[in-house]
Amino acid sequence: MKIYVNANAGFDGNGSEERPYRRIGEAARTAQPGDEVLVAPGVYREYVDPQNAGREDARIVYRSVEPLAAVITGAEELTGWKLYEGTTWTASVDNSVFGAYNPYTTYVYGDWYFAGRSRHTGAVYLNDQALYEAQSLEECLAGEVYPCSWNPEASRYKWFAVQQDGRTVFYANFRDADPNKEKVEINVRRECFMPSKTGVGYITVSGFTVTKAATTWAPPAAYQDCMIGPHWSKGWIIEDCDISNSKCAGIGLGKYLDPDNDHYFTYKHLKSPTQMERDAVCRGQYHGWLKEKVGSHIIRRNNIHHCEQGGIIGRMGSVFSIIEDNHIHHINNMQELGGAEIAGIKLHAAIDVIMRRNHIHHCTMGIWTDWEAQGTRITQNLLHDNQRPAFAAQLKGGMGSQDIFVEVGHGPTLIDNNILLSDVTLRMATQGVAMVHNLICGALTCVGEGTGPRYTPYHIPHRTEVMGFMTILHGDDRFYNNIFVQKWPMEDLADGVAADSNDGKAQRENRRAGTFVMDEYPTYDEWIVNFDMDSETPDMGKLAKYHFSHLPVWADGNVYLAGAAAWKKETRNLTDETSPVQVELTEKDGHMVLTTNIYDLVKDFRAGMISSDTLGRAFEPEERYENPDGTDIVFDSDYLGGHRGLSVLPGPFAEAGDEVTVY
Repeated sequence: MKIYVNANAGFDGNGSEERPYRRIGEAARTAQPGDEVLVAPGVYREYVDPQNAGREDARIVYRSVEPLAAVITGAEELTGWKLYEGTTWTASVDNSVFGAYNPYTTYVYGDWYFAGRSRHTGAVYLNDQALYEAQSLEECLAGEVYPCSWNPEASRYKWFAVQQDGRTVFYANFRDADPNKEKVEINVRRECFMPSKTGVGYITVSGFTVTKAATTWAPPAAYQDCMIGPHWSKGWIIEDCDISNSKCAGIGLGKYLDPDNDHYFTYKHLKSPTQMERDAVCRGQYHGWLKEKVGSHIIRRNNIHHCEQGGIIGRMGSVFSIIEDNHIHHINNMQELGGAEIAGIKLHAAIDVIMRRNHIHHCTMGIWTDWEAQGTRITQNLLHDNQRPAFAAQLKGGMGSQDIFVEVGHGPTLIDNNILLSDVTLRMATQGVAMVHNLICGALTCVGEGTGPRYTPYHIPHRTEVMGFMTILHGDDRFYNNIFVQKWPMEDLADGVAADSNDGKAQRENRRAGTFVMDEYPTYDEWIVNFDMDSETPDMGKLAKYHFSHLPVWADGNVYLAGAAAWKKETRNLTDETSPVQVELTEKDGHMVLTTNIYDLVKDFRAGMISSDTLGRAFEPEERYENPDGTDIVFDSDYLGGHRGLSVLPGPFAEAGDEVTVY
């Protein structure tokens, strides 16, 4: 059945084409498996709470009949502004409009949040641009630059709110704008499109603009709300949407609400935060965390931008999902929020998640897979400019910026056929990573550091059930057929860049490209001899040492240019330290074009064809680098989907060229 919704209908109807509902929420209460909800252009100022699940063979589809013309927003227009002083105006609203959740008394706060109670979940928008929250009326009046912002001039636009006699009183420095002649909105609702209960699966949301919600901080062991998401269910499709201006998260793929574990560390401090993560994994087994009940979502072709915690976040609920063809950009650029959960994509327990053909840029961090990145594949993505400006490095709780961060997992984690152009390519506080056929213009950092004794789960291959726990030994990494380019100026390498370590002391983080950071790791042959494999009575005292030593590394067929340095034990590679290298990404006619001379330098150097058999098994879970269905991967397709023949070029392209359209 087709159900019709039109915000501009003359009066509320019954969902028929002749008498459409005026609110999507009305359709969400009545839609049954197999129904299609057709939403006409208009602004829908409501929280959509789907009540009924679809089925795998009969989805419930919510579709904007004109792409992006149906706007679901958590904001309301605020009018009647009066000039207060200078360029600052004031207006107020009765708190009854917020119901039980007032975003202007609710702080962004929780586990793994490092910036204190300083920002509210509410926001003020001028013509769809968020203003910066001032900490006092005086700061609002002054309208000075917030030094951490990626857009300093925009940070002069401020707002401040106080509570007075049951009303929220706003002050806003609109600079040269007259708020009574422009569109001014405030966050009112916490979410835009998300079931209030779990298990509402097999829903498609297609073609909507979703914007402006007072979402809360979404850490991994707590309830994770967002502007739009499935809330712990299976089989959602979110496609062709424009998702922006969430106070915290745009799309959320987990986690369930567990009152006994929710923000436990923030409010009790009794167990370590990593112990609460282990608890969350184990308790998940009692909340239906199974392949048959949770995950398997598809997030595709969305434009996700200007969210201040993450574009896509999720703890456990993202398992077996596909995230593809999304444009994710300008995440956390206001830099008002600080914590360990900020990225374009931030997933915990991304078991068998495929992230492919996404364009991710101008984010504080690009992709962050934290804990249990087992069977995770990051392929054919373009990442660039995922780094903070130098003046923003002072932000409290900063983690350093990079294209990809893989943290405390046992693998197998596969990163292949990507173009990675930021100054740091991969932060690898983990083990069991394979990098294959990438163009890498940044450094590898945090190798063998930053984890401590963090015992992390690993799982039965291609399942969620826990197989065991082990701390991170580091190593068990593979580097095949990549091209490394030293993008960071060589004269800056001696000093490096300041970063915060776990003990709070300043340290210098590597900015030199290449696999040389693995120099102290053993080859497989050097490692295996320590275990007396031929002995019938092994020396347990001797073995105890090696059971907690670094794991081996493999590298072959890589190219190192412009000062990038190779692992000293790699026997077959090409190194050119002196020839100038061009790697330039520009926008032409709406497409991203890569101009480079790297293949002039590669010349006749060729590599071998890589497959699942080449990569073998990740050590701890004993799982192969393979597809989620258990079939082999042969890396005979390149970044563009082109075929690699008998002559295998290193890097992401099957054929040499000096100008390639990459997105």
